[in-house]
Amino acid sequence: MAASAPIGIFDSGVGGLTVVAAVRRLLPNEAIVYLGDTARVPYGSKSPDVVRRYALNAARFLVERGAKMVVVACNTASAHALEAVRNALTCPVIGVIEPGAMLAANHGTPHRIGVIGTEGTVQSGSYQRALAALTPSAFVVGQACPLLVPLAEEGLVDHAATRLLTAEYLAPLVAAKIDTLVLGCTHYPLLRDVIAEVVGPEVRIIDSATAVAEAVARQLDALHLLAAGRSAPDRFFATDTGERFRRVGGAFLGTPIDHVEHVDL
Repeated sequence: MAASAPIGIFDSGVGGLTVVAAVRRLLPNEAIVYLGDTARVPYGSKSPDVVRRYALNAARFLVERGAKMVVVACNTASAHALEAVRNALTCPVIGVIEPGAMLAANHGTPHRIGVIGTEGTVQSGSYQRALAALTPSAFVVGQACPLLVPLAEEGLVDHAATRLLTAEYLAPLVAAKIDTLVLGCTHYPLLRDVIAEVVGPEVRIIDSATAVAEAVARQLDALHLLAAGRSAPDRFFATDTGERFRRVGGAFLGTPIDHVEHVDL
């Protein structure tokens, strides 16, 4: 595999673009191929078998586009399909749960950790198991926050309804006196300010996108696959029509998206 080959990143929709933004900041020489499975979003409410099938299709699509590594930037897909994707591909595969859990475990000395995500991610117990393995003495509590995803996608980050709903979702975690909060969904970094207001300044907030970018850099370096210079522009694919992806995705990426290619998986 050539070091100049792109990094492949996929998510159920636009949320994984927060991972793309983090990879861009840390590894500006790397080209990226991104796939948003917008025709089948959300993954969080679907069965594990269906999520695995969708994830395998997306990963194989990226490999066909020459990806030297595949990043599963969807927390639900990482929870249910990471092992299947790793077994199916010969290139390195990174999920979002392991790096996020490691960052939470290494971020000071957390004793009471909250995890928020989709129903699929929280019910899978993946973060809970990963954190228990890394820091066995910690108390870990999960909370599903499904309605935060559409609010983030609609750009309602400062809306009163968003603040009220966030406060309601996080009330059990605040009552549990957590000292660390893991954002277990790639949409949630857009709502970080609102979430921080609810949990208070004493709670450390862990954004897995940064941790994933660091894991990508470490693995590419270990495999001598870091690009020496950018070989191609980033490419963006979506399984639904690209106009909404382009409009909404720019907020997640932090820069405008000029062109989205449609693909039927």
